[in-house]
Amino acid sequence: MNKIQTSESFLLCAALSFSGGLQDAYTYNVRDAVFANAQTGNVVLMSQNLMLGNLGTAFGYLLPLIAFAAGVFIAERIESRHKSAKKIHWRQIVLLVEILLLAAVGFLPVKFNVLANMLVSFSCAMQVQTFKKVHGYGYASTMCIGNLRSGTESLSQYLRTKEKSSLYKALHFFGIILIFAVGAGVGGVLSSVLAVHTIWISAVLLLLVLIMMNKEQV
Repeated sequence: MNKIQTSESFLLCAALSFSGGLQDAYTYNVRDAVFANAQTGNVVLMSQNLMLGNLGTAFGYLLPLIAFAAGVFIAERIESRHKSAKKIHWRQIVLLVEILLLAAVGFLPVKFNVLANMLVSFSCAMQVQTFKKVHGYGYASTMCIGNLRSGTESLSQYLRTKEKSSLYKALHFFGIILIFAVGAGVGGVLSSVLAVHTIWISAVLLLLVLIMMNKEQV
């Protein structure tokens, strides 16, 4: 059996997914009902407001989309430039950037919601671009639609073939979705208490993920 990299372990991916759910709940509940991860939702809301003539509101949904694309771009550049680095792994560099950005967001008052949403979306994009597998299975730590499709497909395959590997795969995907949902629920509840500072919980989680990783296994 092949050894699973730390970056693909279920525990690490669970922490990332919990963080991803919390970030979405945070930006939606605290930062003007904008999604940090669910960019499809931002596209729908942007288009709707654009058609209604609410140009300022529509622009507020466009900027996180641009920031998300920029996050993917930068993460890919970090990988290509530092993939052979010996002192620190490129995934750890991405995590450090995420932690610093999310920590900064927690200091931004609500009048800077647009900037806060852009920074969180940028961070989410870096994460989803950097951590793509759980136990060797392709997944997304900051959204559910792809995981739901893959999990349901694997469950159907198990019911048809009775292969335990398909059931094992399905349970991984459904487990990640459940943890994402718990993170979103926790983020929603704490948002009413901690307000803009709620995002610091996500930064702490990513710091724990960084500690879990080591150069030999990342």
